[in-house]
Amino acid sequence: MGIKKYKPTSPGVRFRTVMDYAEVTSTEPVKALLKPLRKTGGRNNTGGVTAWQRGGGNRRKYRLIDFKRDKVGVPAIVATIEYDPNRSARIALLKYRDGDKRYIIVPAGLNVGQEIVSGKGAEIKVGNALPLSDIPLGTFIHNIELRPGQGAKMVRSAGSSAQLIAKEETYVQVKVASGEVRRIPSKCMATIGQVGNPEHENVSFGKAGRSRWVGRRPHVRGVAMNPIDHPLGGGEGRSSGGRPPCTPWGIPEGIKTRNNKRTDMYIVKRRK
Repeated sequence: MGIKKYKPTSPGVRFRTVMDYAEVTSTEPVKALLKPLRKTGGRNNTGGVTAWQRGGGNRRKYRLIDFKRDKVGVPAIVATIEYDPNRSARIALLKYRDGDKRYIIVPAGLNVGQEIVSGKGAEIKVGNALPLSDIPLGTFIHNIELRPGQGAKMVRSAGSSAQLIAKEETYVQVKVASGEVRRIPSKCMATIGQVGNPEHENVSFGKAGRSRWVGRRPHVRGVAMNPIDHPLGGGEGRSSGGRPPCTPWGIPEGIKTRNNKRTDMYIVKRRK
């Protein structure tokens, strides 16, 4: 697993880097584990833009990922490791002893041919999924549930991990990469290890067209707009705005937008 660079034969290739895909062992996904994926272009059900600078991109099929790991006690062999266009991490095809096939996110150190299992009492090794109450303190984990049986919601991107730092009666405390410490029910499932493909953050697209391939449209600076379009727009010459950075609707950047008092009790330490 590494990063591949190119000779600067053109401006678009000069700074381009790609993953070498050395860990990928199969290029054809299992058709039974695919489903269509419709694009929204960043728009909601009324057609209004809610996520800016999105649209286009190559067509994709969604890979059904087993975030619940509810095949308790049934061993599985890692059959293949595949590329997933919908996420930064790689995915692994598991073949269970009872014949079932499922995809999971690949943790760092998991290879083809290894056997993994999920459920209470499983061995503490990379790829196994256990309830948080069964995982020793200090262990690095990923694919963490927030409610028992809900499926993993946290720590799923390439190279990410969290650490189990404390246990209470019915809750455990988990420290995530941002520095936040959160209380999670001890019956929730988590997977041992760090998510694989940690070099993903070092990839350089190299040209604007590659951003369009993944569905990212150009981003225009507010100071380059007219005053009617943005609070930072206008001015004689190349004005820098004349006020602190803000959104197109005048909301200052950097202010807290979290407004979920229902789950405030689960945050032990804020990330800031």
